[in-house]
Amino acid sequence: MKVIVTGGAGFIGSAVVRALMADPGVQVVNLDKLTYAGNLESLASVAGNPRYRFVQLDICDAAGVAALLAAEKPDAIMHLAAESHVDRSIDGPAAFVQTNMVGTSVLLEAALAYWRGLDAAAKARFRFHHVSTDEVYGSLGPTGLFREDSAYAPNSPYSASKAGADHLVRAWHHTYDFPVLITNCSNNYGPYHFPEKLIPLTIVRGFKRQSMPVYGVGENIRDWLYVEDHARALITVLRQGQVGEVYNIGGNAERRNIDVVRGICGLLDTMLGGAPHAELITFVTDRPGHDQRYAIDSTKIRGALGWKPQENFESGLEKTVRWYLDNKGWWERVLSGAYRTERLGLVTA
Repeated sequence: MKVIVTGGAGFIGSAVVRALMADPGVQVVNLDKLTYAGNLESLASVAGNPRYRFVQLDICDAAGVAALLAAEKPDAIMHLAAESHVDRSIDGPAAFVQTNMVGTSVLLEAALAYWRGLDAAAKARFRFHHVSTDEVYGSLGPTGLFREDSAYAPNSPYSASKAGADHLVRAWHHTYDFPVLITNCSNNYGPYHFPEKLIPLTIVRGFKRQSMPVYGVGENIRDWLYVEDHARALITVLRQGQVGEVYNIGGNAERRNIDVVRGICGLLDTMLGGAPHAELITFVTDRPGHDQRYAIDSTKIRGALGWKPQENFESGLEKTVRWYLDNKGWWERVLSGAYRTERLGLVTA
């Protein structure tokens, strides 16, 4: 099987590439624009493998995408390329619309044309797997879970652009009978995570003995999913999922942001010693329009496809903190670029 992974140099994409490459029967073509969050160092373990190829390409480049499909003749596309940080979407929403919506439409048009040219057996085998987020569903109250049939109610420019992409993929299936799969996941964490998101940012700043910012009073709740569990789920959906279906993927690990940060502090205390890291916690102005709670009901993928996470939140968080402490060179090189853990996403008059 040959799979094109878009955004394969990103956090989740690189985990998917590494997991796919563990199967000797799979070839992977990694299509990535290499924006600030793309990092080929995350794929050093597979870079020299003859079953792996990297192509630097923007998914908005229609001619380039069409040429790549014609040359590589993939059996599947796993579409993870996206602008993904809510704070950045507040500062610059146009880039999110361009990549997440326009880029997805360009990819869909090229993939549809390619699929129509396949023979019957290859057509039946082909899959277009679109990877999305639980944020498209909006914000939950204190109870309830997002299900596959939950209404869309995106609240940030990021989640709105991902919701638009989801609708495009669904439309291509219903209008053209194009064989798609859609997954919506909860918050990912784990190794190789660009340090602008809550968990890696807190670890890095804690290591440096810098203040650890927590939005508002830290009561916002997220369902956390270890990235390698997510990668396994995505490959399971690709291989076993029913065409046209949506699968929600969650870790069943709801935590308040403040409890996540305190958990990291406790692990840093154990691993590094010194003064309690919780002394570094600083409450800062909340994100504009900050959704209160996300939580995924993953009953469908667990029951229909037999997937379940291998890590609970405590084991996954310990592995994550240890990885960042053991791989200081990786995140130092990442932070030598334009982003150095400064605050983004504040709306100013």
